[in-house]
Amino acid sequence: MHRIKVVNDMSELVPVLRAVDTPVKLALVQRLAESWLTAQDIEKEYGKEGIKALQFFEKLKLIDTRWVAREGRKTPDKSFHFYYSTVNINTTAPLAEVSEILSIASMPDKDYAKFEHRIYEAVGETGRFFSDVAEELGMSPTRLKGLVKRSDKLEYRGHRIERFHAEPNPP
Repeated sequence: MHRIKVVNDMSELVPVLRAVDTPVKLALVQRLAESWLTAQDIEKEYGKEGIKALQFFEKLKLIDTRWVAREGRKTPDKSFHFYYSTVNINTTAPLAEVSEILSIASMPDKDYAKFEHRIYEAVGETGRFFSDVAEELGMSPTRLKGLVKRSDKLEYRGHRIERFHAEPNPP
């Protein structure tokens, strides 16, 4: 099936770019595009970094899941496949926003971690409305969206930013 990821907002570029920002993520995207893999397959082939990438892809809703029966196992295993085969980027934005989004996507992890920590602390255990967090941290909406979309610890839920809790993948 041919599915298209449509990017209409500049901040949506961050997860698309971050989905392939390491050799492991790139290799995993390519493998998941061609076949279904279980978490066990991914860990065996890519190690803990592969599992972390898988959780990041799940957060971004870039992968599809299904249950598969495996020979010699009593229960089915959850398997994963890359959901999209094409990306359509259709957006117009001021150069300042484009620059900000690209700088967030390419920011060194050490620098990014400081921003992520500030946002993580600001949203707390229960989460907060996006505009309240932006105001408290003195960030533009574009900057805050980009930073949250890059995170593997934060997510959007409606108009709120919350801490992300990945579903555990059974062995």
